[in-house]
Amino acid sequence: MASLNDSTVASALGLPIHPFHPLDAIVNDYVENTMSTLTILTIFASTCVAILLPTLLLIRRLRPNLSTGDVSTAMWFIVSGSIHLGLEGYFSIHSARMGPSLTVLGQLWKEYALSDSRYLTQDSFVVCMETVTAFVWGPMCFLCAAAIVLRHPARHSLQGIISLGQLYGVVLYYATFEYDNVVWGRDYSRPENYYYWGYYVFLNAFWFFIPLTLILRSAVASTRAIATVQRLEAKAGKKN
Repeated sequence: MASLNDSTVASALGLPIHPFHPLDAIVNDYVENTMSTLTILTIFASTCVAILLPTLLLIRRLRPNLSTGDVSTAMWFIVSGSIHLGLEGYFSIHSARMGPSLTVLGQLWKEYALSDSRYLTQDSFVVCMETVTAFVWGPMCFLCAAAIVLRHPARHSLQGIISLGQLYGVVLYYATFEYDNVVWGRDYSRPENYYYWGYYVFLNAFWFFIPLTLILRSAVASTRAIATVQRLEAKAGKKN
């Protein structure tokens, strides 16, 4: 575990005092994680399963005839909302104190920051983006899941708005990371490929491909619904 004395000596010798890239990134009061990578990933995965399984059972109990596609979409919004509010909400609130954090969520973020050190340097874009994601899209995800299960007519409006927000956020997230790398030569990920491709690319790709798919589905459903209403209105107009 890194200490203040360790940091002082390392700084005096011109050595990096943390494992993040770029090596000159300022991570205030950095303290090394006490949990292993395997432990952190296991906790994250098991938490997702603990959210998804009860959600599946509850949906099947409330709406046994709900299609597999709608069940999957509702589960997506539940786990997505949980990640937004719980994980990203924690980051938003504690972004200025991530370096020394040894809470489970703090250590999880420091593990992820090996692929994107902006999460430990109070990067303005990342903090603002995660705050909006946590406290706007997070609660709306739960509303959308409820709308799907209850077959509420606002389902596709909510689904389209949330998914567009998620897609826009992840596109900007990817774009700002790569822009700084290409234009300014600042690479925020460690050189090991599994951090870049495993954490940064793969984990965030869910919020690219799934929202994109849901936007298209909502657009098709809304177009069909409007077309049906227009036909009915046209028929009613002819009768009058």
